[in-house]
Amino acid sequence: MDLNYLLQRHQVSLIRADAAGSGEARIAHRGLANGYAERIRLLQARLGATFAAPRRV
Repeated sequence: MDLNYLLQRHQVSLIRADAAGSGEARIAHRGLANGYAERIRLLQARLGATFAAPRRV
């Protein structure tokens, strides 16, 4: 998976969580953001990247 794609999906998930109309939607979008953050960390580790990964929310 492409790192830029994962970063973009993470950001979109955070934006949607902030704009969510219900607590359930907010939780769901934050869960997606956390999943993307984990995938980003794993990919960065595999690539030997030394910059910071997104934080879990």
